[in-house]
Amino acid sequence: MSDNSYTPPKVWTWEQESGGRFASINRPIAGATHDKDLPVGEHPLQLYSLATPNGVKVTVMLEELLAAGHSGAEYDAWLINIGDGDQFGSGFVDVNPNSKIPALLDRSGAEPVRVFESGSILMHLAEKFDAFLPAEGNARTQVMNWLFWQMGSAPYLGGGFGHFYAYAPEKFEYPINRFAMETKRQLDVLDRQLAETAYIAGPDYSIADMAIWAWYGQLVLGRLYDAAEFLDVDSYTHVMRWAKEMDARPAVARGRMVNRTFGELQTQLHERHSAADFDTNTQDKLQSNDS
Repeated sequence: MSDNSYTPPKVWTWEQESGGRFASINRPIAGATHDKDLPVGEHPLQLYSLATPNGVKVTVMLEELLAAGHSGAEYDAWLINIGDGDQFGSGFVDVNPNSKIPALLDRSGAEPVRVFESGSILMHLAEKFDAFLPAEGNARTQVMNWLFWQMGSAPYLGGGFGHFYAYAPEKFEYPINRFAMETKRQLDVLDRQLAETAYIAGPDYSIADMAIWAWYGQLVLGRLYDAAEFLDVDSYTHVMRWAKEMDARPAVARGRMVNRTFGELQTQLHERHSAADFDTNTQDKLQSNDS
């Protein structure tokens, strides 16, 4: 047995921060830590989010809906800075008791509807606008299969591989190997599927593509965990083909920018309240770089 072996106590107690990048916001209890109302804009859809992969799923969907002519999908996107603990404010907890981004408040009806969990938000919007999700039959089932595949698989990529490879305070061989193996297995699942189909669930673009691209597409494009070489992502040729095609969609590019506070300045749009914000944001930041 190695010197690093650990014997779990009979009853686990929270005595200190676990370490790592997100240690200051992790805790074993739910609920609000402070009173803070959420801002509300003029559009029926109010999104409270950050451009993590789960947040990107929803902003891509909203931008795709708008690009397809669904004017009712206009939205205000408000920044929730998870590093500052915004997700533990009372207003946010009222919308999402799980204190995770993204959270959506749909104010288009007589009573506001709170929608949380990214997969649930995608389904809510797809059914609301009758878009990017077949209405019935096998085609709908295949989209749902892959949407739920992503929701069940991503924790192994993010909370498993991403945590131990990129964020943990110390690097240990066993968890990195364990979750790298599972991540590569998942990429192989996708690669085999995309060898047979243009999009994830078949010939048509759907919410399954939006959900999976935000995680696995960005991973193979080198945008998650600085792990592309480590995972040999170029070997997944069909995933790479699909990821690049998705990346070239204008609505995907816009969705990736919304609530983004990191990366190159011209790719960041901290809040979004109208389509004009994209042009204004890019011009302002390019001028800032020139000054």
